[in-house]
Amino acid sequence: MINFILIGLCIAIGALFRQSGTLPKDAHKGINAWIIYVALPAVSFKYLPYIQWSTELVLPVISPIIIWAGAWLWIELYSRRQTLDNATIGGLKLTTGLSNTSFVGFPLIMAYFSEKELGIAIICDQMTFFLFSTVGLMTAVNSSDNHTFSWGIITRKLLRFPPFLGCIAALILPLWIDISLAAPLFDKLAATVAPLALFSIGLQLKLKGWQLQIKHISVALCYKLLIAPLLVFGIVLAFGLHGRIVQISVFEAAMPTLLSASIMAADYELNPDLVNLIIGISILASLLTTGGWWFVLQMIQ
Repeated sequence: MINFILIGLCIAIGALFRQSGTLPKDAHKGINAWIIYVALPAVSFKYLPYIQWSTELVLPVISPIIIWAGAWLWIELYSRRQTLDNATIGGLKLTTGLSNTSFVGFPLIMAYFSEKELGIAIICDQMTFFLFSTVGLMTAVNSSDNHTFSWGIITRKLLRFPPFLGCIAALILPLWIDISLAAPLFDKLAATVAPLALFSIGLQLKLKGWQLQIKHISVALCYKLLIAPLLVFGIVLAFGLHGRIVQISVFEAAMPTLLSASIMAADYELNPDLVNLIIGISILASLLTTGGWWFVLQMIQ
């Protein structure tokens, strides 16, 4: 119960600070910097060296790819029935195809399952970031009138992203040196992810004007919170998979839209107002829909 209280309380406090104007408008950037540069790499070092690798871990690797592919097809079909500009189509693909597997995913996994399951969630999260930095960026560039595609940009973004570097280091360094002495430090740093990430979300929540975009928002949320996890769950049922790895993979597929999609939408002018609305509403809606998915997942224990 305390984890659910933490989720609601931290988001509410962040929203109150935003409304009051107590903090600068871009205060969330400093908080996000701590999470990205310090806390998330610490999570990798806390869990990844101790994961027992097996063929079951293929599912958390491929599930973000399945979600992205399904989102691309979903928005392509939707756009053919509407009069949409390329920028809006690109923004919709980003918001439906990329999941918030860390800022929202980690706290919810700790609430519904346990903290030790974060090792599996990290795999989903790193794959999601890889997609964000490659096909996500390609989609943004191709949907924008003011940018040109470059593999060099993609490579630099990938190699400069601290959680990705932390993930690689957490997998390689323990093969050569003993990191157990630093375990208490990683514990303390990793513990800051949930409250700070949720507080940051509260600072960034924007819901004004949703009535004007309700059709696009509904299409995005239908896929993001229902169809995406259904796709992964369908694979689970088809192959008769069971266990905690399977549950975490489906649960991460049910997460709301990736927060970083708003940054990319702003940089490439992909209807950022719509993207921000989808992000905010999807986060709030996911606090309810993930509860439903947790009950469904009890079928595949």
